[in-house]
Amino acid sequence: MKRIFHFSLVALAVVSCKQQDAPQQKKYVEVAQIDTSIKPGNNFFRYVNGTWYDTAKIAADQVGVGSYSFLNIPQKLLLQSILEEASKATGAEGSIEQKVGDFYASGMDTVGINQRGFEPIKSMLARIDAIQDRTMLMNFVADELKVGDYSIISFEISPDNENSSINIAHFSQAGIGLPDRDYYFKTDSSSLAIQSAYKKYIATLFQLTGDSEASKNADIVYDIEKQLASSHKTRIERRDVKANYHNLPVAGINKKQPNIGWVALLKNLGLDTDTVDIAQPAYFDKLNAMLTSVPVDHWKVYLKASSMTSYDEILSKPFEKASFEYNKALSGQSTEKPRAQVIADAVDRQLGFALSQLYVKKYFNEDAKKRALELVNNLTKAFENRINQLDWMSDSTKLKAKEKLNAITKKIGYPDVWREYKVKIDRNKFFENVVALRQDEYQYQTGKLNKPPYKQDWETTPPTVTAYYNPSFNEIVFPAGILQYPYFDLYADDAINYGGIGMVIGHELTHAFDDQGAQFDKDGNVKNWWTPADYEKFKAKTQQVIDLYSTFTVLDSVHVKGGLTVGENTADNGGVAIAYDAFKLTKQGQDTTKIDGFTPDQRFFLSVARIWRVKTRDEFLRTYINTNPHSPAMWRVNGPLMNFTPFYKAFNVQPGEKNYKSDSVRIKIW
Repeated sequence: MKRIFHFSLVALAVVSCKQQDAPQQKKYVEVAQIDTSIKPGNNFFRYVNGTWYDTAKIAADQVGVGSYSFLNIPQKLLLQSILEEASKATGAEGSIEQKVGDFYASGMDTVGINQRGFEPIKSMLARIDAIQDRTMLMNFVADELKVGDYSIISFEISPDNENSSINIAHFSQAGIGLPDRDYYFKTDSSSLAIQSAYKKYIATLFQLTGDSEASKNADIVYDIEKQLASSHKTRIERRDVKANYHNLPVAGINKKQPNIGWVALLKNLGLDTDTVDIAQPAYFDKLNAMLTSVPVDHWKVYLKASSMTSYDEILSKPFEKASFEYNKALSGQSTEKPRAQVIADAVDRQLGFALSQLYVKKYFNEDAKKRALELVNNLTKAFENRINQLDWMSDSTKLKAKEKLNAITKKIGYPDVWREYKVKIDRNKFFENVVALRQDEYQYQTGKLNKPPYKQDWETTPPTVTAYYNPSFNEIVFPAGILQYPYFDLYADDAINYGGIGMVIGHELTHAFDDQGAQFDKDGNVKNWWTPADYEKFKAKTQQVIDLYSTFTVLDSVHVKGGLTVGENTADNGGVAIAYDAFKLTKQGQDTTKIDGFTPDQRFFLSVARIWRVKTRDEFLRTYINTNPHSPAMWRVNGPLMNFTPFYKAFNVQPGEKNYKSDSVRIKIW
């Protein structure tokens, strides 16, 4: 079933990379919005952002506002501008301009889309009706996988955990439509409301295709999903890298799970391999059993629902509205986003590296790339120095850690080689364009099987304001989108840049050494490079992070999930510390000259708090807590700073203040 939410690793920015404001023209810290009634040591997030937070309004078509992942609107407007221009031009057949322009135009043709109703999926529904046995059922599942409909099977092609020089097929648990397996078993009022909204959503889809037993069929779908969910590992359990890797012979799992029919499945998927990684074996054992215990007619009902949820947002308005109504229960968003924004996002998602070339050409300042690389190199040096000074790690492990740190590949701005899309786009056929692009994506990804990883690949498009660390490639990536205010500005003082993009850079560097990243060596293999004693000390320190963040309260009695967020929280704590050390090596970092009444150190921490400024709807935040590995924005500020002694000194934090922690219990890992 489709994934409802897509969260970025960091945040989305607000203005063009080519903004040319001089420093005296821009207030990088809005002093007037600081809430002086709050002590920095009580709640630094509120001290910096409180006045803004109390007056900020969330638009009806949004789930949040601020400097986190909700500043995508201005970014999407930039993409819309490009797309509207391209859609009105007459680009050469097969050119980037023609493909993105015509795809955008096809998605904006709501009259044509609505006239077709559910006609585009009628033949698919007929194919499901024709299924007579498990073999036909699994053949259909394989066919739909090739166009992005991940129903009961989910897989990807990526490096082998134990041999990162070769790509293999990784299969993982799937089959559910709610955001997480836990939603099927919770009985609190919020979860029950979401369950009800989901069942209504499925029933509505059946009604829209003329099914007279819509409610009954929705119950059948939900029951199958709940059975599958019972075998799912939790999100916290899935953080265990080794426990979610099982490279097994196909012949063996084909014999063990004959109802799935692995040999035939792989052949139908076009995957020529003798072994596959089964990330969660218990799920596939359960699926194998259910392919016998659940009647084929019920599976057909399930497959119809799965397929409809995969396509509903590219069908006529009633289908799109059904999806939105369900999402309202998860997000609290009261009205739909403008069509242009939705389609701009679709183009970015499916033709992103074509659209990105136009974006980079129009908006990206190449000087930003040079400055960002300088910052990355400075933070790498600062991180190495911190490793040298660790009092809990032996010299032999320090040597390995520094080797891994200095082996990290740095990608900034945009790819050196652009991805090509081997697909024909017709400006009059939106549905067919989406399917063709899904097929192209499938061929692109499966073409990597049994080959060395293509290190030029990016996991995100350049306009996206995010950043990430890829453990299998041992790389950090900073797209063009994030190299802009409030994270970065060529004309800002060092305190602002090091507290902004510097914190993000340090965050991504630390991911190489968080609870998951630390299990990969410098070449991207899951391989132990620690002494046993050092690794036990490391695990004890990450447990401290889990324990601390689990005490943080959100939405009355709802707590941050320390076990789910430990990697990101470790990276936040490391990111601030590394960025601060690098800042102290600059001229401003060694100075005490105030700007707007604040010292350089204070401005550094103000910038840290500023980049996580956000306000969200409660419904969205509740879903976020349950499903996202990042802590809410307030704790991405207060959590790291309550553990960082230089912050105490900068703002004179004293015992008795709410976020004060004595020096002996402040957590320091990296």
